[in-house]
Amino acid sequence: MTDITVMGAGIFGLATAWACARRGAHVRVIDPHGPAAGASGGLVGALAPHVPENWNAKKAFQLESLLMADDFWAGVEAAGGVPAGYARLGRLQPVADAAALALAREREKGAARLWQGKALWRVERAAGDWCPESPTGHVIRDTLSARLHPRRACAALVAALRARGAGILPGGAPGGRVLWATGAAGLAELSAATGRPLGSAVKGQAALLAFDAREAPQIFAGGVHVVPHGDGTVAIGSTSEHDFADPAATDDRLDAVIAAARTALPVLADAPVLERWAGLRPRSRSRAPMLGAHPLRAGEFIANGGFKIGFGMAPKVAEVMADLMLEGVDRIPEGFRPEDSL
Repeated sequence: MTDITVMGAGIFGLATAWACARRGAHVRVIDPHGPAAGASGGLVGALAPHVPENWNAKKAFQLESLLMADDFWAGVEAAGGVPAGYARLGRLQPVADAAALALAREREKGAARLWQGKALWRVERAAGDWCPESPTGHVIRDTLSARLHPRRACAALVAALRARGAGILPGGAPGGRVLWATGAAGLAELSAATGRPLGSAVKGQAALLAFDAREAPQIFAGGVHVVPHGDGTVAIGSTSEHDFADPAATDDRLDAVIAAARTALPVLADAPVLERWAGLRPRSRSRAPMLGAHPLRAGEFIANGGFKIGFGMAPKVAEVMADLMLEGVDRIPEGFRPEDSL
């Protein structure tokens, strides 16, 4: 007997399936394309916080999720025996000018208050080869940011679920309580059915370089994420494209991202490109994850709209959706419900 069926094997679907299975539910995940076939099969894996100011429900939710990530991914790896590539190694960002430096120091105070002493946001002198070029000679270092390898993280969740007896299937009729976590296709279906733009697919392009910086922090510079992975590669990304002809094609916009990363971090100048990737990321109209009762399917549920922060939000999204589906406890924060995108 199936207690929970999850339609969609991206990060929201797999993470929620795992949270339910861990509580003893009998779970099936159905996806005709297989695990991590969409945006969750990307390269970057930057789990980074919003700036510590103008605090709101979304930022508080993200903070809780990032702080949960250590235990979440350790549990997944222990259950299935497959590494997710997770490590909390922080992040460096250059500081452009005197005004930005003053703002960064104010945010340092904000982080001390809002991050509950569990992570730091601090200004320090730029130093070393693995440090972005900075006009002021200073960088921001935060200790909250973490990284994981998106594909490996999804593979780790699949292994953990199978170890708990869950089925990962290409098809079949849903049974029990049903969660729809179908990414960009699901948002397109919602928009078509309601006649309203409830969300959209945003194309992203990223690249993987051969460079071993596995113990180094990630970099955010020039609008580009540079994320060292534990396998001796570095991911570079990404674009945000609303107009595109081919969602799977890479082009000169990715070339510009790679060039920006090499400019910001000259140590990458000669690192070979191993892979180029493009895919569609689901962004809800509210720009927050869309969680709760499905607006079209009575008695069913939705978790969608992770966009660029899906992996960072996943541990908390999974717990909130498991609370709702298994126990009827609604802990969805303000701004995250489907109706907030109407």
